[in-house]
Amino acid sequence: MKKFRPQPGFVVQAYRFALDPNAAQEHALRSHCGAARAAYNWAVGWVEASWWQRRAEESYGIAEEQLTQWRPWSLPSLRKAFNEGKHTDPRFAAWWEENSKEAYSTGLANAAAAFDNYAKSKQGKRRGRKMGAPRFKSKRKARLSCRFTTGTIRVEAGGRHVTLPRLGTIRVHEPTVKLLDRVRAGTARILSATVRHERGRWFVSFQAEVERDLDRVARPDASVGIDLGVKTLAVMADSTGEIRTVPNPNHYDRARKQLRRASRTVSRRQRPDRRTGQKPSKRWEKANAARNKVHHRVADLREDALHKLTTAVAAEYGTVVIEDLNVAGMLRNRRLARRIADAGFGEIRRHLDYKTRQRHATRTIVADRWYPSSKTCSGCGAVKAKLPLHIRTYECDACHLVIDRDDNAALNLAALAA
Repeated sequence: MKKFRPQPGFVVQAYRFALDPNAAQEHALRSHCGAARAAYNWAVGWVEASWWQRRAEESYGIAEEQLTQWRPWSLPSLRKAFNEGKHTDPRFAAWWEENSKEAYSTGLANAAAAFDNYAKSKQGKRRGRKMGAPRFKSKRKARLSCRFTTGTIRVEAGGRHVTLPRLGTIRVHEPTVKLLDRVRAGTARILSATVRHERGRWFVSFQAEVERDLDRVARPDASVGIDLGVKTLAVMADSTGEIRTVPNPNHYDRARKQLRRASRTVSRRQRPDRRTGQKPSKRWEKANAARNKVHHRVADLREDALHKLTTAVAAEYGTVVIEDLNVAGMLRNRRLARRIADAGFGEIRRHLDYKTRQRHATRTIVADRWYPSSKTCSGCGAVKAKLPLHIRTYECDACHLVIDRDDNAALNLAALAA
């Protein structure tokens, strides 16, 4: 399937709004997301059935040319097979008409993408760690999500409602005027909508083709190097030599006392147990919801802080230099994993990448992963052989420069923009 490419002068942008569905609408939302999960599981089982059949036939010594044919996992093939079997399959026959066809298409598309990623990973054509074969999604753990690409998808004129296929008009918690004004002016075209249950709430994300409006940065000729850390979230050194420090908010650490209290309350209640079939008590569900609310607030605070930081940086400098950190590897350090995860290093780089490129047409330079920014002297360029993490002050043996370790790294990163 060809990847969508926006027309010249346009970019693809998402607008996300929190939904406020009533009881009937929430039931319909859960039904559509459950249909997407059921279609995904059907596709995984349908494709892998031929794999197991061929394996069994090979064990009996059947020749290669006489083995069962491989079942294709392309999206058109999965759609055709699903549409042929949904009328008679007892798993779908009684209820498939209750949901939009887009719900089933979402699950089939996700399955096709999962098989493609597995095949490319096995052939060495996909970067990153190797991926296993797609597995069935659990009804209890699966993330509730459904994507709509056809049908009635619009933002209502009042700015407080959205309309989705089969779900009807749903109220939103916040005004939709940013997207509505662009649609009315003809500078935006809605491509799709995705509903998702996240952090205890329902959200809808509109993917739109938007005319590119570039905002001029405050200092287009200036560059900044950003050194990310745990003690301080970021140390920023610009091309003029000015150094600024952004303290680490430590949202999770601040909420740990509240989380411990909430977790103790949950542990005293009758929890669910799949082994014995025990169902959770009402008090457990209430206590668990209260604990989740604390986690959700921490995540919201972290996301808000990272957006404010990256937006301010992207709006000020013409060039941003940031490190290529191996965040997955850093998380294996059991002493620092909690603080690294709380800082959100990967999100900072992702935000800077699209904000500089799409909003301001500036550039983001990613330093090589093995660039010794902390070991290199920002004054003379001498490189130390070793610099343990517990040494927080850099002392150069050549020019005798004494400087904070993080400040030195930020200055070296800023110098890469020259």
